Amino acid sequence: MSRPPHPAVQQFFDERHADIIRMGEDEELKRKSIEWMVHADRYKYTYNFTWMGRPIIKFPTDMVIQQELMWRLKPDLIIETGIAHGGSIIFSASMQQMIGIENGRVVAVDIDIREHNRQEIDAHPMSKHITMIEGSSVDAGVFARVKELAAGARTVMVILDSNHTHQHVYEELKLYANLVTVGSYCILPDTFIEFFPKGYYHNRPWDVGDNPCTAARQFLAERDDFELDQFLTAKGMISEGLDGYLKRVR
Repeated sequence: MSRPPHPAVQQFFDERHADIIRMGEDEELKRKSIEWMVHADRYKYTYNFTWMGRPIIKFPTDMVIQQELMWRLKPDLIIETGIAHGGSIIFSASMQQMIGIENGRVVAVDIDIREHNRQEIDAHPMSKHITMIEGSSVDAGVFARVKELAAGARTVMVILDSNHTHQHVYEELKLYANLVTVGSYCILPDTFIEFFPKGYYHNRPWDVGDNPCTAARQFLAERDDFELDQFLTAKGMISEGLDGYLKRVR
């Protein structure tokens, strides 16, 4: 049993919590944060970082929030759709190892695992904790394999980061959200598409009104076992996951 925090430590966390609540109510800061993200995206800001040598296409704030959730929840299984260069799945696996999660595993799905990326991931020290599956994340056979690998896991976290259209993410949610354990999260990166200018992704099939955020809204309207954790949106502020942290509550 963990001991209660020292009163001074508790005061720090209480004050921080209150500041985050107030920050989430600051509409000017929200607007400025989105303006900053749009401006920084001119230079592909999220491509600037690596994790243990592999490119990880994320805002640092989202990495820290995921780490905080992992420390608290101790997920022994993380399921990720979308692999790209592999930085995200290596991040998840390394966090499991550093936290000391017994038998921690990452199962990752991508419709096209580029050979050069596969080779780099397979050669990485974290590869022994990672299972990669090539195929569409919404293919029945692919999901059946993921579900089989998830059998027996104590705490499951899901990160859906593949095709960002509304329909694709909605279909993913109907499948993979069922694997999330109570108290854990389904994380939707790239919900920030909904808050960017319409037509910004003119060369992509997603846009304002057609993206992971709209898929999450539809999903949440149909289910009563998940809730949107808006506190994490307020905490991150500069984040790919604006309104993209779905917590399973029952």
